[in-house]
Amino acid sequence: MKFDIEKARAEIIARHYAEFPKEPTGHAAPTSAAGTQRTRLNAYKHGLTGQIHLLTPEEQTAFDAHCKSICEALAPVGALEIDIAQAIAEGRWRLKRARAIESGLFAAGQQGLLGFNAVEAAEDPAQLLVDDTLIQARTWLAKNDNFLLLALYEQRINRTIERNMAELRTLRAERKAAREQAVEEAVLLTQLAQSKGEKYDAAADFPPEFLGMDSVFSPAAITRLIARNQRLNEARAYAKTRVNPKSAHQMPGAA
Repeated sequence: MKFDIEKARAEIIARHYAEFPKEPTGHAAPTSAAGTQRTRLNAYKHGLTGQIHLLTPEEQTAFDAHCKSICEALAPVGALEIDIAQAIAEGRWRLKRARAIESGLFAAGQQGLLGFNAVEAAEDPAQLLVDDTLIQARTWLAKNDNFLLLALYEQRINRTIERNMAELRTLRAERKAAREQAVEEAVLLTQLAQSKGEKYDAAADFPPEFLGMDSVFSPAAITRLIARNQRLNEARAYAKTRVNPKSAHQMPGAA
């Protein structure tokens, strides 16, 4: 059965006003154009499920810095990977907001803003700990539906992040496999050209957009890779037979 967020929200609001009937219901609707413009986003609740970001300048700066650091850590390549990395960064931002909302609810209870009196600060540290625990319990009881709905949002956000991470890993693995195959082919084609006294140009066999992703396809890079592979082959043969290639004498085995 699909979860109806609007129905759940309506039930939560109804139970809230049933429990605290004396709380003010809000200000009257604005009559001026300026007032309407000022209150046009009053329905914006928490920023956990929206398709747009409504942020203050300070929040926008923090949001941009957060997304930049996450995307740099994921190191996406290409438009699709960049888009997925941005989605992951935004999902993690929503998780941070969810945790902030949860902390805010407990802070509101501590300050007596949820319809019951806050516990006065005690001088005894042990009693202070007990009082804090009690106020947190009362906050949980008073806003239990909000906490449950918040947990539901967090679960959905986490699942979305996990799906995006899995897709990003798949794309990255496919890109790596394609690159390794292309590099191997470029090396073989270069060696064939060298055996014929010719120069090899990778641009003749690989599309420009692929070559532009990695400088390893330059003639100098391919030549270095061929020389490295040759040394590695010699090293593997030496390690396997323990024969010094210069003296051709059998080396003693390890004790």
